[in-house]
Amino acid sequence: MNAAPGAAADAKETARIEAFSDGVFAIAITLLVLDLKVPRGMAEGRDLLAALVGQWPAYLAFVTSFATIGIMWINHHRMFTLIGRTDDGLLVLNGLLLLGVTFVPFPTGVMAEYIPRAAGRVAAAVYSGTYVVIAVFFNLLWWYAAHYKRLLMSAADRAVVQAITRGYSIGPLCYALALGLAFVSVAASLVLNLALAIFWALPSQNPLVKKGEAP
Repeated sequence: MNAAPGAAADAKETARIEAFSDGVFAIAITLLVLDLKVPRGMAEGRDLLAALVGQWPAYLAFVTSFATIGIMWINHHRMFTLIGRTDDGLLVLNGLLLLGVTFVPFPTGVMAEYIPRAAGRVAAAVYSGTYVVIAVFFNLLWWYAAHYKRLLMSAADRAVVQAITRGYSIGPLCYALALGLAFVSVAASLVLNLALAIFWALPSQNPLVKKGEAP
């Protein structure tokens, strides 16, 4: 679909992309809970407690993925506060980003299953590798929209655009580091993934907040 003429039509098109994307993010983040299993057939309280505690890998995987998808959604929202127009290229790149997001529950399940086992390093590598790909898609989407302010609102502040570009550009590198750490220490790799989600959720990492332009 080509960019529609007129500011109102442009706003409608970007709103449709945001609404569809919000739905995909919501579904992906909800599917994460399916890897949390209810223990069955426990007659004693201590047995139930032991079974619940024994699922700690699933809890860790759930929290890490929930936090990461959550910050992806926040940054997607931040991005679209500056995007004022759309075209076919933006739709395709946004679709690729959503493809990565919907895939997250799978490596989350793999990680929950294999962390305590010998194959835990491979599971953690697959998990972090997924985020490397998503981070690349995120950058491609932003670079496409922001290059020469191609699809950005005319009022978009140049300093804000540059700050966002710098912030996003380190994402693939950080997740690549987590991928490499997976073959050295599974725990370190997962801690880094969770720390990255927390870091990018901080208001200090939002250039719009610094400029006083956040909605």
